[in-house]
Amino acid sequence: MDQDWEDRVTAAWAAFDDCAEDEAAAFRAVIDTLADELPADSPLGLFERACAWDSTGHSDRAVPLYREALARGLSRVSGYKGRRAKIQLSSSLRNTGHPEEGVKLLSPELLAPSDELDDAVRATLALCLSSMGRDREGLSLVLGALAPHLPRYQRSMATYARLLVEPED
Repeated sequence: MDQDWEDRVTAAWAAFDDCAEDEAAAFRAVIDTLADELPADSPLGLFERACAWDSTGHSDRAVPLYREALARGLSRVSGYKGRRAKIQLSSSLRNTGHPEEGVKLLSPELLAPSDELDDAVRATLALCLSSMGRDREGLSLVLGALAPHLPRYQRSMATYARLLVEPED
C-alpha cells in the first residue's frame, strides 16, 4: 500500500493509545474505514482489522482475521507485519484456550532471520508454553531473551536458560 495509507494507519493506532474503553467500537470503525480503502483481497486490511479487534479485547474475533490475512499472503506483502500477525495470532490463540496452536505457529519463528520482534516471539511463545504446563521451557525462552539486555551476567543467564531445558547428565 502507499505511504499515505500507512501513515494514516499509524496515526490511528497512535490515537488509540488515548482511547477510553467505551471508544473501542469507534476505533474499530476508523480501522474498518481504512481497511475498506484497500482491494477486497488485501491481507493488510484483514491484519489491521484483526489488530483492532484484538487490541479492544476480542481475541475470538481477531483469530479468524489473522488466519485469513496470513493465508492471503500477508508475509509476502510485509514480512514484518506477517511476523507480527503470527505473534498476535499466537497470543490470541492462547487467550482463547488453544496455546498448543500458538506454540506450533511460533516455534519456527525462533529460526527466522533476526529482527526487533525476536523478544516478542520468545515472550509470546513462553506464555503459550506456560499455558500448556511447560513452564521450564517458557522460562528458558524468557531468560534467553533477557540475557543480552542485562548490563552484567549475560553469559551466566544464557547458560542458566539453556540448562533449564537440556537433559541432565
